[in-house]
Amino acid sequence: MWTAGLAEGPTREWILMLKGTKPALVKRVQPVSIHGQISLDVYVVDPDDPEGQVSLARVGPESVPDHLEAGDAVDLHYVLGVVTHITRH
Repeated sequence: MWTAGLAEGPTREWILMLKGTKPALVKRVQPVSIHGQISLDVYVVDPDDPEGQVSLARVGPESVPDHLEAGDAVDLHYVLGVVTHITRH
């Protein structure tokens, strides 16, 4: 589970990572301009399932390592279920 999502099982409760890290594999990095402010859309997958579901983390350029590109192994750092920054694994 990459961000908040439904748990498996009879209760199907929401799971939210309050604070922590998860490993990921970068699939794509796309710069985005919103009202003139640049952000990066970083598309990632679980490294144990590289053909699995792709998740998106939108972060500022100051929150990612220099020259981040597809294929990089990274750690996603979460607070309250939101990626706050990304570091190389």
